[in-house]
Amino acid sequence: GYCTNEVMGHSLVKEFITDDYKTAVQAVLDRALQGAETENFEFPLITKSGMHIEVLLNATARRDEQGCIIGVVGIGQDITARLAQENEYTKLIDTANAPIFGVDTQGKVNVWNQCAMQLVGYSSEDVMGKHLVQEFITDEYKAAVQSVLDQALCGEETANFEFPLITKGGVRLYVLLNATTRRNDRGNIIGMVGIGQDITGRLAQEREYSRLINTANAPIFGVDTQGRVNVWNQCAMRLVGYSADEVMGCSLVQEFITDDFKIAVQTVLDRALRGEETENFDFPLITKGGSRIEILLNATTRRDEQGNIIGVVGIGQDITARLAQERGYSKLIDSANAPIFGVDTQGRVNVWNQCAMRLVGYTIDEVMGKNLVQEFVTKEYRAAVR
Repeated sequence: GYCTNEVMGHSLVKEFITDDYKTAVQAVLDRALQGAETENFEFPLITKSGMHIEVLLNATARRDEQGCIIGVVGIGQDITARLAQENEYTKLIDTANAPIFGVDTQGKVNVWNQCAMQLVGYSSEDVMGKHLVQEFITDEYKAAVQSVLDQALCGEETANFEFPLITKGGVRLYVLLNATTRRNDRGNIIGMVGIGQDITGRLAQEREYSRLINTANAPIFGVDTQGRVNVWNQCAMRLVGYSADEVMGCSLVQEFITDDFKIAVQTVLDRALRGEETENFDFPLITKGGSRIEILLNATTRRDEQGNIIGVVGIGQDITARLAQERGYSKLIDSANAPIFGVDTQGRVNVWNQCAMRLVGYTIDEVMGKNLVQEFVTKEYRAAVR
């Protein structure tokens, strides 16, 4: 705001620098007058209207043609808006409802927001300047976390990395981390910022879920989006004979389903992977010993915490004995020495044994699905039979 005439010949430090920076700016000028130049020195200037502006200064010694120092030239940059933006960024980080921490290029903590403080128990003063990996990460995860930090410091960011943190009270927490490279205004890497999520409760819930699945008295298996087995409980192991180690990662359809049911089972899995669940689907499995067992399946879509489909879980029931009993029952009906027939809820024939065929003369093919009353009972008895 000052014109040339208003500043020429005036003392820069005494008349245009705020009191709290007078000594520091004078030191920079004095060093430059001794030939020691200064880069990237931040200081405030007061405008003619009384406003504070922040300047980033490179102070260079000015020399005459004989090389004698005759003054200082400062090349500055107005960083007022950038600092305001950084202050806002800092405020957003500090008040975020997720734990956020950062390290410099040496791995020493330089960002630690309130949520991180509440979660882990250490204050900013406890952690600032400390080495994150060496002082706050468990020994078995030190190498893995250091690798993530090193990658971020090389510009390679990492998403959804799980690792444990030990709280000030000695409690082990699990954090899901997104590690982001931090750069200055010139694009140079100056550190890493990690945005975390406390997944301790979720992991405990998943472990309980896994325990319940594993000890359930029904065969339960699961596949990922590629159809590869990733859940195989103890009941499935006892029923089919394969251990979890033998099936994990194998294609369920290609390796354990009979050829005549491969397409049907794959269709059920594909529908579940689109969110369309299936109930009471019958299909055969081949045991390790080569036996064929019949399973009644409910295929349920499996989702992650964001609701994304990540696979299918099937809860089964061994119906081998029941089907054998039903086949025996059907055989007894068919060979009985009395005419036996049956209808469904719509009155359509669905049972017609050999004795009924011999007695009435109609074959099974001729009566199945036909309305018994309308097609085979005389008119005067239709109402009574119905």
